[in-house]
Amino acid sequence: MKTFEKCAAQGDVLFVKVDAIPDGLTEQKPNDRNELVITHSETGHDHVMVLDRAPEPAVQMFNGDNPLISWLKVNRPTSLDHKRQHHTHESIQFQPGMYEIRRQQEQTPEGWRRVAD
Repeated sequence: MKTFEKCAAQGDVLFVKVDAIPDGLTEQKPNDRNELVITHSETGHDHVMVLDRAPEPAVQMFNGDNPLISWLKVNRPTSLDHKRQHHTHESIQFQPGMYEIRRQQEQTPEGWRRVAD
């Protein structure tokens, strides 16, 4: 499992440790498997963090107006896992702190779009 101090990447997603997250964001709720989907994969193999909730959530994810940027508040060490059985990205261990999530973009003849992982 990978660890990092300032930034890390998994597939088409970049994580950067920050001092604070902006105000006025909306908290993303976990799915019915108690996972936070950090980014969806077009193949259905999402990048997720499994939550434990005692006494507070291990991780909270927040979204704003820009669909390419989100934020994480990690309250306890938690791993980011790629839900795929083959050709998977290595899991990344997050330590407590706040992180900005940036989805990569690529230029196409039609304009900029999210990178497909």
